[in-house]
Amino acid sequence: MTQPRPPFPPAQPRRPARHRRPAAALATLATLAGCATYAPRPLPQTVTLPGSVQALSVRADQLPFARLRAHRFDPSDGLDIDEVAMLAVAHNPQLRLARDGLGLARAQAFAAGLLPDPQLGITADHPTNGTAGNTNAFNLNLGYDVGALLARSSRRAAAGAEVQRVNLDLLWQEWQVVSQARLLFTRLRAQQQLLATLQQGQALLSSAARRSRQALEAGNVTLDTSVSDLAALQVVERQINELERARLQDRVALTSLLGLAPGTKLDLVGEPASSSGSSGSPGSAAPDAVPGTPSGALPKAATDTAADAAALRAGLVPRLAKRPDLLALQAGYRSQEAVFRGAVLAQFPSLNVGLTRARDTSGLYTMGFGLSLSLPIFNANRGNIAIERATRTRLYDEYQQRLASAETEVEAALANIPLLQAQQQRTDAAVAALGQLARRADLAFGQGNLTAADHTRLTTAWLDKQVESLQLHEALAEQRIALDTLLGPETPANPEMPR
Repeated sequence: MTQPRPPFPPAQPRRPARHRRPAAALATLATLAGCATYAPRPLPQTVTLPGSVQALSVRADQLPFARLRAHRFDPSDGLDIDEVAMLAVAHNPQLRLARDGLGLARAQAFAAGLLPDPQLGITADHPTNGTAGNTNAFNLNLGYDVGALLARSSRRAAAGAEVQRVNLDLLWQEWQVVSQARLLFTRLRAQQQLLATLQQGQALLSSAARRSRQALEAGNVTLDTSVSDLAALQVVERQINELERARLQDRVALTSLLGLAPGTKLDLVGEPASSSGSSGSPGSAAPDAVPGTPSGALPKAATDTAADAAALRAGLVPRLAKRPDLLALQAGYRSQEAVFRGAVLAQFPSLNVGLTRARDTSGLYTMGFGLSLSLPIFNANRGNIAIERATRTRLYDEYQQRLASAETEVEAALANIPLLQAQQQRTDAAVAALGQLARRADLAFGQGNLTAADHTRLTTAWLDKQVESLQLHEALAEQRIALDTLLGPETPANPEMPR
């Protein structure tokens, strides 16, 4: 009787099981060491925002802008304009989400750089009606997708450029948050000065309306005079009410920008760019110029003369080309170029190679080589090529449009600054002149040489001019911040800086 063929060729004597077990255990541990583990992370039921600036900390050395890194953060003596900007960059909720997006882009770049895994296929056949000499058949197939390996360089280039794009977009968002924080700081400080001026006018008009009512009751003035004083008082009170509402909204916006709970007390210190010093008592002189610009805004010397503005315009295009949002568009365009190149490469036949080891039911062992090609007859990846080509065209046009828009916005800001400066100078001169008249009116009224109505009208006109001056100073400060925002920060040489 014929003995059945052994299922496998004779092999070397096996090592004892006690020797194989440690080797198998080590191989299993080495395989598991590279595996990721899963742990659930439930969502929070409530979120509690900080209710005090003292509960926050800022590491200046990790901030993205050099002038913020050089500033000392100490909220114990109040928050100046730079400290507000530092808090905004470090704790703004929207920036936290943007940084999460950067982490996602880096994870995708890591995934794009990994080599494709080989594929192992196993099949087995059991004869059910064969002869006694038949045996179980098997087929082992080890394959590798060569096409995916060839496209790896394009995927890595696209993912790397995408990381740069996301990082530069984050830098631009941080710069916008810094500008918004400085703008809100400037508004709140200007509103504080403006409120003091309006309250001074309210006190003056309240006194005048009270005297006018008493004189009307005594029959010393006509009804129209008393109504005029009361109407002027109502106008000032309406301005105060509107200012208080705007101030509340700006405070809520600033606390939200800083990631603080609504109603958090903010002790803002330092003079904003719109400070005019004209909210003091009657007779105080208005300054000849803005005392200072907000830290981080352009210095006045950069745009206050026609020569400086012309020099800025001459180098505008190269400077704007380094703006983070435009650099982000450039990186996105490079990423799309790599994606388009990968789509073009994918039109060629995809190649899979592999080795096979098999045994048929008669016990015959075979070893072979496998090769499979796709036939680019109907598809040939033409649809994806058309999509990626159209996407590249859109990104090209988007970059041109953004660059042209940036130039137009900067030109508008440069044209608006001299206009505001001229109006501010004329208004400050009028404030100074009316201040001198107000001092003389005080003396004349005290000596009985000026009627109360004339004294009130003159002093009210001086206070109104102070309000106009404060508003112009604030508008000029905001315009400088806007110009600084449009020009952008200094971009690091390496956009993929650590965060």
